[in-house]
Amino acid sequence: MTQPENTPPAEVPAERVADLKHRLERFRSVDVAGTGWERGVDPDFLRRLVAYWASGYDWREHEQRIRALGWQTAGRSTPIRLVHRFVSPDAPTVLLLHGWPDSVLRFERVLPLLSDVNLVIPALPGFPFALPLAEGGLPSNRMAEVVAAAMTDLGYERYLVSGGDIGSDVAEAIARIRPESVSALHLADVSQRHALDDPPKDPSEAERAYLGRVRDWQHTEGGYMREQATKPQTLAVGLGDSPAGLAAWILEKLRSWSDNDGELTSVFTLDELLTWISAYWFEGSIGTSFVPYAGPARGDEAQRRVETPVAVSIFPKDPVNPGREFAERYLNVQSWEQLEHGGHFSAWERPDDYVRGVRAALTLAAAR
Repeated sequence: MTQPENTPPAEVPAERVADLKHRLERFRSVDVAGTGWERGVDPDFLRRLVAYWASGYDWREHEQRIRALGWQTAGRSTPIRLVHRFVSPDAPTVLLLHGWPDSVLRFERVLPLLSDVNLVIPALPGFPFALPLAEGGLPSNRMAEVVAAAMTDLGYERYLVSGGDIGSDVAEAIARIRPESVSALHLADVSQRHALDDPPKDPSEAERAYLGRVRDWQHTEGGYMREQATKPQTLAVGLGDSPAGLAAWILEKLRSWSDNDGELTSVFTLDELLTWISAYWFEGSIGTSFVPYAGPARGDEAQRRVETPVAVSIFPKDPVNPGREFAERYLNVQSWEQLEHGGHFSAWERPDDYVRGVRAALTLAAAR
């Protein structure tokens, strides 16, 4: 296999780092009705984080590590930047797909646990570290096309796909358009898109209960999806111009969707939180990351059941998990594990459990 040239993200110019510090030092705390996290971000936590971001956090330390991950560029018509680790032509290949509001950094903790496989981790178009596109970002079905093309360009004819959140949508789409290439899927969640876009016409009692939970969650927690889908340009202005606003938007989700017992710093250190958030800030990618919500995320082929063998890992604090019965309507589920701990960012929160799901999918692939 020909190894493409190393193409890490560019270093952030010093003037942009200085600009961020200046904005943070001029942060204007906003009066809100309430305290704590019940109505969104905790104002006191945000103030402390902004103060540390301005005076204690060192982006350069983390930038150096990120740029050393092993970046390459692949794909002809729509090139994408990706982390690529080639072990051997005889080793299985695993394609890892991140979600929102994160990036390839979601997978940093699983890298040493998958040292025996070839790894490809794309920076999905429109997200941090991705190559710029004229259209800004891509809906999930188009992401699937360009990621699959990049895998072909890298020389991989057969591979396993693993992902969560938007990465789950992209993984399913790749399995539909390239069934001959995808040996198995590992999904860290079952996409809510099935319940929202294509609910069963004859649901069982358990499935009706699940669909009710989805409706309730959409009413109480899903406002961000509707805003990102319907008025992304308006939202992107405030988040793209205010680092504190960006931090508030992302922090709320990191806390709500992770298994942290109410203490966000039990899952992320302050430096880790700020590295994930700074990636969106310096890359200017918060607005373009909304495209999978605002665009036609699923093509007509999304109505087809995925027949590729699927291993599913269900993490209890991930929002609105379905049961296996519901998942099997849309996916050829052959392995199903209910974990005791973990949330939406499972590859980060519970890397050992996440990798066990990947291994289960590799077993399914080997049996084909």
